[in-house]
Amino acid sequence: MKVSTKGRYGLRIMLELALQQGSGPVLVSTIAEKQALPGKYIHVLVGGLKAAGLVRAVRGPNGGLALARDPAHITPLDIVTALEGRLSEGQEPAEGSDPTVAGEVWAELTRAMEAELSRRTLSDLADQERVRSGSAHGYSI
Repeated sequence: MKVSTKGRYGLRIMLELALQQGSGPVLVSTIAEKQALPGKYIHVLVGGLKAAGLVRAVRGPNGGLALARDPAHITPLDIVTALEGRLSEGQEPAEGSDPTVAGEVWAELTRAMEAELSRRTLSDLADQERVRSGSAHGYSI
């Protein structure tokens, strides 16, 4: 149960798209600048976000990236899972075996993390970032 830079950066990419929603597709270079992320890494992560149906790419002179779903229906857990897989992957005891106390602690911790990542939506985070930055646009989380 570890959220790597894939999950953390993926959330920042998605937050930027939510902050820019309504302004048309967002260029990768704009996301890179606003969120202080490497553009090449954004391109890598977008593949997983597209495969999960969270992001869509728009081609052409006014192209870029856009959210594929309403940000009110996207949770940080959706984003992390799209890029990292399930948080509990590889931690569940073998079928029919008794889990150890230590295993139960890790399972509880994983459930708590999943619950926290499910508690808010991308829309909530964008609103929070706007308040925090005191503007209609935020920079990072």
